[in-house]
Amino acid sequence: MTCTGCQAKVQSLLSGVESVNNVKIDLAKGEATIQMDKHIATSALQDALKDYPKYKLSEIATQDSPVFSEEAKTWLATYKPILLIFAFITGITLLNEWVTGDFLWMRWMSNFMAGFFLVFSFFKLLNLKGFAESYSMYDVVAKKWSGWGYVYAFVELALGIAFLTGFNPIFTNSITFVVMLVSIIGVLQSVFNKRKIKCACLGDVFNLPMSTITINEDALMIGMSGVMLLTML
Repeated sequence: MTCTGCQAKVQSLLSGVESVNNVKIDLAKGEATIQMDKHIATSALQDALKDYPKYKLSEIATQDSPVFSEEAKTWLATYKPILLIFAFITGITLLNEWVTGDFLWMRWMSNFMAGFFLVFSFFKLLNLKGFAESYSMYDVVAKKWSGWGYVYAFVELALGIAFLTGFNPIFTNSITFVVMLVSIIGVLQSVFNKRKIKCACLGDVFNLPMSTITINEDALMIGMSGVMLLTML
């Protein structure tokens, strides 16, 4: 591998192998660390790269290799980070409505979306490069232009600030609707094709698998922005 494009390609191909749940690539060392649900022969992994003969895969011999470990996690343990984040955002925004003395759906949704984008962009910006690489594995735009992953994190940050400050609600919700609609396409493709790859929604901080949780997350933003647009237009 000679560039980040090669790195993303190899990572995407290996992640598409059945029973592979995570792939990390060290471009400098030319090494791939692959986590599996069960043992997969190196030859099977090499088959995933057969259309790209310049990529050769071989095992690194160690004193106690091969070692294959499987960490069993419950559904709740796996998605605990994202569930906690949603709980915090929901709780804080509902508390804000209670403090004001009345509950306005439009205001609550705007505050919820502000919290969502600000928190999620924060985790992406903690390791922007790691997020962009993970995002390029499934997002339809990032696959064609790897730079979109870097831009996307700042788009989320800008949307968070826009919802928080009430900047041009029609424009803000329109951008949100389009961006999240495009984003959900790659998520749907990955989930329906049963690709066991890492979800980049919380950047490179948490190892969350792509699942219906990610679909619901994007769909929620699309739904909220759509409802707000219909109300304002």
